[in-house]
Amino acid sequence: MHDNSRLVLDRVLRFVLERVEPAIYRAVSPLAVTAWEAPDEPVPFADAVGRRFAAVTPGTPWGRPWGTTWFHVTGEVPAGWRERGRVEVVCDLGFTGATPGFQAEGLVYAPDGSIVKAIEPLNAYVPVPRDEDRIDLYIEAASNPNIGGDWTFQPTPLGLKETAGGDPLYVLRRIDVALRDETVWELDRDLWTLRGLLAELPAATSRAAEILRALEHAVDAVDPHDVAGTAQAGRDALAGVLAAPASASAHRVTAVGHAHIDSAWLWPVRETIRKCARTFSNVLHLMDEDPGLVFACSSAQQYAWMQEFYPELFERIRARVAEGRFVPVGGMWVESDTNMPGGEAMVRQFLLGKAFFARELGVDPSVGWLPDSFGYTGALPQILRGAGVPYFLTQKISWNETDLFPHHTFLWEGIDGSRVLTHFPPVDTYNSTLSGADLARAERNFAEKGEANSSIVPFGYGDGGGGPTREMLAAAARTRSLEGSPIVRIASPETFFREAEAEYARPPVWSGELYLEFHRGTYTSQARTKRGNRRSEHLLREAELWATTAAVRSGTAYPYDDLERAWRTVLLHQFHDILPGSSIAWVHREAESAYARVAEELESLIAQAIARASRDGDEASGVLAHASPFAIAGVPALGAGVPVRSGSVSIERTGERIVLASDRARFVLDGTGHVVSAVDLASGREAIAPGEAAAELQLFRDTPSAWDAWDVDVHYRRHGETIAAVDAIEIVAEGPERVAVRVDRSFGASRVSSELSLEAGSATLELRIGLDWHERQRLLKLAFPLDVHAGRAASEVQFGHVERATHENTSWDAARFETSAHRWVHVGEPGFGVAIANDSTYGHDVTRIPRAGGGTATLVRQSLVRAPLFPDPEADQGRHELRSSLTVGASIGDAVREGYRINLPLRPARAPIAPLVRVSEPAVVVEAVKLAEDRSGDVVVRLYESLGARTRTAVAFDFPVARAVETDLLERELRELPGDGEARVSLELGPFQVRTVRLRRR
Repeated sequence: MHDNSRLVLDRVLRFVLERVEPAIYRAVSPLAVTAWEAPDEPVPFADAVGRRFAAVTPGTPWGRPWGTTWFHVTGEVPAGWRERGRVEVVCDLGFTGATPGFQAEGLVYAPDGSIVKAIEPLNAYVPVPRDEDRIDLYIEAASNPNIGGDWTFQPTPLGLKETAGGDPLYVLRRIDVALRDETVWELDRDLWTLRGLLAELPAATSRAAEILRALEHAVDAVDPHDVAGTAQAGRDALAGVLAAPASASAHRVTAVGHAHIDSAWLWPVRETIRKCARTFSNVLHLMDEDPGLVFACSSAQQYAWMQEFYPELFERIRARVAEGRFVPVGGMWVESDTNMPGGEAMVRQFLLGKAFFARELGVDPSVGWLPDSFGYTGALPQILRGAGVPYFLTQKISWNETDLFPHHTFLWEGIDGSRVLTHFPPVDTYNSTLSGADLARAERNFAEKGEANSSIVPFGYGDGGGGPTREMLAAAARTRSLEGSPIVRIASPETFFREAEAEYARPPVWSGELYLEFHRGTYTSQARTKRGNRRSEHLLREAELWATTAAVRSGTAYPYDDLERAWRTVLLHQFHDILPGSSIAWVHREAESAYARVAEELESLIAQAIARASRDGDEASGVLAHASPFAIAGVPALGAGVPVRSGSVSIERTGERIVLASDRARFVLDGTGHVVSAVDLASGREAIAPGEAAAELQLFRDTPSAWDAWDVDVHYRRHGETIAAVDAIEIVAEGPERVAVRVDRSFGASRVSSELSLEAGSATLELRIGLDWHERQRLLKLAFPLDVHAGRAASEVQFGHVERATHENTSWDAARFETSAHRWVHVGEPGFGVAIANDSTYGHDVTRIPRAGGGTATLVRQSLVRAPLFPDPEADQGRHELRSSLTVGASIGDAVREGYRINLPLRPARAPIAPLVRVSEPAVVVEAVKLAEDRSGDVVVRLYESLGARTRTAVAFDFPVARAVETDLLERELRELPGDGEARVSLELGPFQVRTVRLRRR
């Protein structure tokens, strides 16, 4: 036989496009349409339907950017249609070729205000009930701009309503009643599935030839002039190849309905709420149509929005959850970033998320679900386990630029040794359509072949929502057992994980962080958002500690509702496109406003609580309160006292040099205001590398190849300069407790004022940086070249730290050229170390540099600000306030202490306050003191081991204790704790272990 396969395929494709697809609707009739445009923000259904609507016709422009237009659609089902097929309303709002969720979309209401379903570019129909001939619908149409465009990352004014303009974005094409031919539609689905499978099969196989000829015969069987009348003949020609069963060794796919909805990104939070309603209404409609659909949905916040804004829809979701078909996953408040949120904030993601799921939906999610976050902290396995989540799914590591991750199903081991069974869907997408290409990719990529043979494929349009479609369900039905294809069944994620656990007895182990070799700029972009997060986390720590202290000491009512509201705000803004700085301007402006409100409310709570906990004193007493887990200057940890200053400090100017000295350290500034010497007096060691200067501001070209707000590319290193010019150097404090120098500089269109200060008895030089930033596509770093030969650098993460190589021996090392750290980075040799701390910076790079005189030194740099142009062309412009510090002769324990010190202020109190909690072992850190979530009045204390060593500590409580128990992170009781007296327990903690103690008060 001659090979005419290309001709056959070309014929089939043209036949589908020109004959089959146009015949899916065998008749259409236009409907009457009127419209009303909301003047500004969206309005509820009840408000909209009372407005004056005007007639519109196809071809009418509509929808300014971020606007809302309500269409009222009326008409009749033409006589005789009911007997000939399924009647639907078909809408084209002016859809473009962009992905669903990145353009216009609409929510359809019945006249009584009940939601029918949504209108999306590839899901543009609304069923007309069989018992109704009258059509009467309202469409709330959102004219959202396509910010991504063609993904060339060009600056756009569309990300802010004030700059987006007022011209219509879309043109209404059609709103018709249409008669769908079920047989033609099924034929189209048969053809789609087989064409997709054929494209993945080796051309020389018998199965490929069989499918090719079946497709050819189907086209022969269908009369192009009477597709409707002969479609069944075409289906009959394909029936044989569709009925051929899959092989016994075929890869097994668990298909999970899914719609990854970014809680904000290229749209504001208010639009996400509507996206959720649109997507979930589509899912509920599909569940009515197909009893086999199972849909997984994360983020308690999104369910809470439905409960608040769409209560009828939420009740429908609740009913499907009870059936096990609408499946809450993740257990978190949102799908957060995991690199930057603090340890307690990560706990609260699960504490608040799981509490909502249990209270409102009666479920306890067991599968962690973060398909799109930008890397995963090594602390996460312990947090997952502690929250009752034994399984974890992500897909994002497939985006690595350099290294191919070696596993798809494996045990992920955290920094403390906790392990969770983890799955990376080898399909390499969380937005599958269940196409032949997707299914073949899942099988081809699967790395565990021979030991295991199953994977998850999340299917449904996502990012901007949309979810599964009936076409995807048709694909799943056809590939349930189809020769040449993986075996597809629709089921829940938990079903997959339980089966995978049984199938794969000895999965491989990956230890430590899951670093994403991509999107490294997200540690730095939108610095004000990041500062708001860091400040809010520490304010919440303070508010809970002092509110608990006031409740225990004086019976003050605990502000449960105020604290939960603040936590919900902070947790929402830890979403993986908000805190990382990769959203439009609208999102980040709202985030900054939200953080300001949180700060105002919490500052008030803190002041009131400290006053009530120390109410018997005098405001002028000189007493200071400190929420740090470490005592400072005579102020007790977690308490209040009169500071006791010790040691000395001096400042001297000799020529161009200024020397700041305490009884522990001496720092020398040169004529440019840079630190050229930093000596630890106890050891006599110089911390600054020979011939180098620290506290240098370095400015780099920052033009990544793509993904501007997301990426820092390694080539930035080749295009940098030190900002050396000085406008002024002035001594601004001369003791006796503190000395300080202010250095003013200007560069480009920007100005910076840095204050370098040293306190008596301290080995820490603190830098306060006030920056007025107006550069574009630049990266500003703060550099510390240190005379330390460090093979690895320790960087703080949640509840501990990770050690990363400073060399580039392997591709994995080289790819880790920008990393995240929380409050500190430590580099050292045996017997000597240096700590670099901060109050709001996350991005760092730590490398080796040649040392004058031989050997190597270690360069630590903090990434302070960037200036990407997409998606927010004004990102980071304006004022920034940052603090950093350099501590010489520092151990890791000293770094931990300094990290808390620089992030937690001393506050005035009326009288000394005895700490509620004391620990005997300095390595054990008290991370949270609060009252229990169940509002029982029990005190909850969370502690962790901070140095990476097994230790034992006594924990004493300064209040009468009736009972002490250990709980999980959700405050669920695990075991009773043996006491040592009435108010004391002894705890053993493993390296980086987190333990939670719950105390019933007498």
